[in-house]
Amino acid sequence: MAIDTTEIPAHLEHRIRTADGRTLAVAEWGDPNGIGMFALHGTPGGRIGYWMDPGIYARYGLRRLTFDRPGYGDSTRHKGRTVADVVPDIETIANALGIDQFAVTGGSGGGPHALAVAALLGDRVLRCLADVSIAPYGAEGLDFLAGMNEGNVIEFNAALAGEDTLRALLVRERSTTLQRLADNRSDFLGDDYEMSEPDRLQMAKHLSRVKHHLVTCLAPGVDGWVDDDIAFTKPWGFDVADIRVPMLLTYGRADNLVPAAHGDWLVAHIPGATVDVTDVGHMGDDAQVEGQMAWLAGRA
Repeated sequence: MAIDTTEIPAHLEHRIRTADGRTLAVAEWGDPNGIGMFALHGTPGGRIGYWMDPGIYARYGLRRLTFDRPGYGDSTRHKGRTVADVVPDIETIANALGIDQFAVTGGSGGGPHALAVAALLGDRVLRCLADVSIAPYGAEGLDFLAGMNEGNVIEFNAALAGEDTLRALLVRERSTTLQRLADNRSDFLGDDYEMSEPDRLQMAKHLSRVKHHLVTCLAPGVDGWVDDDIAFTKPWGFDVADIRVPMLLTYGRADNLVPAAHGDWLVAHIPGATVDVTDVGHMGDDAQVEGQMAWLAGRA
């Protein structure tokens, strides 16, 4: 599926090499002299993600960095990666761009990766926001799949069955998503993903930006998606209880992709976390965004 790239807001593109020879595709938005902020995308997702008011980052003095996790978009695959493996990639990008300290935020599948950065790079992290993040698979006191819609249950069970099973499923899901986006359908997820009413409204409202985001990240295939899902079902490589940086957890009670029980578990296990729980779904509420940018910029 082709997209009109002229509609994507102006930003800088970087290609950064890792110590093991991989390429990381990075996009930079906002104030080039502002506070560094890594925004880690969901699953699936990629670097071409931006708010409907792209000037918001500069207004809050943020130098916002997004990047394709390995296997998505233009970033080289890192097969077998764990959630914690995002940390050296973040370090590599920050060092290459001359950024000493930074804020980090991640939504949905980006949430665990943001938590990894907060736990393992605490001396460089100013603050961390995890939005609608899953909790660790197999965590004591959490029924991981309870309350998830059928699509997510099928997807996680496929991840537990192994890469071959998961890949076959995600190849089909990718085809469905790209075709529905080409047809301007806001129900771009598979038929097994029955979304809440608040989420259906958000998906329709932000369809043009979703197209840019998903089409670019899924262009090379499903490697990144496969590796994300498998990483979530393995040990993450860190303990969320070790997080000591200022922490904000946001999630919604109407979320049936990542049920609120995941957020409740994280609240109970991350010392001193600030919490913002609403009645919205997985896609959030537009009214929250200004406050989140202010918090990440240290203004709230």
